[in-house]
Amino acid sequence: MFRKYLNKTICAALCCAGAMLHAADAPAPYGPVPTKQQVDWLRLEWYAFVHFGLNTYTDREWGYGDESPQLFNPSDFDAEAIVTTFKGAGMNGMIYTAKHHDGFCTWPTASTEHNITKSPWKKGKGDVVKAFAKACKKHHFRFGTYLSPWDRNCAEYGRPGYLDVYYKQIEELLTNYGPIFEIWFDGAMGGDGYYGGARQNRNIGKADDYYNYTQVVKNIRKLQPDCIIWGAAGRGDVTWAGSEKGFAKNYPLWNAQGDKWISLEADTPINHRGWFWHPGQSGNVKTPEHLMEVYLSSVGRGANLILNLAPNRDGRLDPADVASLEAFGNMRRKLMAKDYALKAKATASEVRGGDARFDGSQLTDGDIESYWCPNDGTTTPSVELTLKKPATFDVVRVREQIRLGQRVEAFRVEAWVDGAWKTIVEEGQPGENETRFEGVRGGKGHTIGNQVLRWIAEPVTTDKVRLTITRAKACPCISEFSLLLMPQAEDAAHVAGEEGDKALSSKGWKYKGFASDKARLAFDGKADTMWEHGKTPSHFVVDMGKTHKVSGFSYLPRQDGKTVGMTNRYRFELSEDGKNWTQVAEGEFGNLRANPVEQFISFPAKKARYVRFFSTQALDGSGSSVAEMKIFTPGKK
Repeated sequence: MFRKYLNKTICAALCCAGAMLHAADAPAPYGPVPTKQQVDWLRLEWYAFVHFGLNTYTDREWGYGDESPQLFNPSDFDAEAIVTTFKGAGMNGMIYTAKHHDGFCTWPTASTEHNITKSPWKKGKGDVVKAFAKACKKHHFRFGTYLSPWDRNCAEYGRPGYLDVYYKQIEELLTNYGPIFEIWFDGAMGGDGYYGGARQNRNIGKADDYYNYTQVVKNIRKLQPDCIIWGAAGRGDVTWAGSEKGFAKNYPLWNAQGDKWISLEADTPINHRGWFWHPGQSGNVKTPEHLMEVYLSSVGRGANLILNLAPNRDGRLDPADVASLEAFGNMRRKLMAKDYALKAKATASEVRGGDARFDGSQLTDGDIESYWCPNDGTTTPSVELTLKKPATFDVVRVREQIRLGQRVEAFRVEAWVDGAWKTIVEEGQPGENETRFEGVRGGKGHTIGNQVLRWIAEPVTTDKVRLTITRAKACPCISEFSLLLMPQAEDAAHVAGEEGDKALSSKGWKYKGFASDKARLAFDGKADTMWEHGKTPSHFVVDMGKTHKVSGFSYLPRQDGKTVGMTNRYRFELSEDGKNWTQVAEGEFGNLRANPVEQFISFPAKKARYVRFFSTQALDGSGSSVAEMKIFTPGKK
């Protein structure tokens, strides 16, 4: 009996020893790796941006700093309704613009008098930041905040004294409102402004030198260690993905060769009119299909997406924006609902140490933390998946285990079709083309990183697919491989709200003023032609031939990648007889350098036959230009 027990014990020990001999160590991290906070943040994928402040009431994107707090008075603001709308669409948090460039603080700050206590809303007792933070906490929704470094109101801006103001504002936001999952600093570095009545142009040089972001980051880490820091002159955790259209242009991860992991975030407003709400914007909302392209071009390229929805002057989200958001949210949910590769049989060309913990089944087990990995030194392995039954799909998703670093430089996906392997995601090629945006259909299989989503040109039906890593810096660690089918988008047009203003036809119009022979190019419907004059200020006059009610205009800056002579400030006048003129709009086209998109300006409708547009200041250098302009008349209400 004892001998039988002894033999069993010896056998068990030998089996354990054999297992230990075959067990493989996990690969060592390669290159920069994300912090736990960055990994948690990347798992969020998308969340809301909320621009709501004095610009909401002035029809501006960038306030000058001299706007009265008395303007801010929403009659029906409901933070909880906004938060539940975001959560219902599938978003995972929101970031609110507590202070934009105009310097108006929407919380009762002790740092400046230019704050919400001077507004009539709630008799000066209101706090928008608190309302959003409270609603987020109630609905288990992450809350973040945007705090503009540039302050066009503060008299101390551009001087050392402003840092006391700014650091105080950061401290208040990170101390009084609970957990902040992300704080957002944009790159605005000064310019003209009110500055306490000085009305000067103040430039600060290098942002890092003036704001001392090294100290800013230390302050934030002390107050809220888990808070993700956007921007901060590259000293934070996240940086801009390179486009305010929501596309991750800075792809692959821009500093993957450096010593610090920096994640990417793409941002875009859901409405073409801008970041803040503007009158008549309902007809300009981006469609659910457009939003899906944005999602695949940001989240699908390893970045996170922050999608802006702006409350109106009542404090409510625009119905058209909400309709499109909800339709896109449903479309995204349906896309992710069925993974045809889940539990597929996986056969890998190599498994690290023969250890089942690293075999191909880890790709299809539904666990983002497990991963397939070959031995050290193997950089071009492959894995073949056999599905339970043939499936039709047109979206491929692949993830690396980023806790171990970003390793893959190029890959290929093939499907078994008509008795042969057919490439459905092409192999990436070395060179600068790897960083060029190529759209969401097809595309190159470059780096993987956090994840890639490739929408292939045509649906494929098969029961076998193959993933091949064709170039990597170290042995690949692939955590997920999914096959998805893009659903049809829901129609959001039936709740698109009021019909917006309509553009007048330019047929038969005549032009006068500077470079009048080129003025027609601003109304030819072609973005690659433009009215251009070598001096600033400059202007042109449009004779529309007959009288119309004019309620606004749009301006598209030059689209050739240049900013010299790009109109930055403007004046817009109307006349019925061409002799007596009334100014109806004057201001600044904000954020053109980062986002040279069509700008919309509206005003109370006025009868006019003649329009006079003044380019009063250029963004860079001298000169004046307009790529495209539209003149609007009121639409049906």
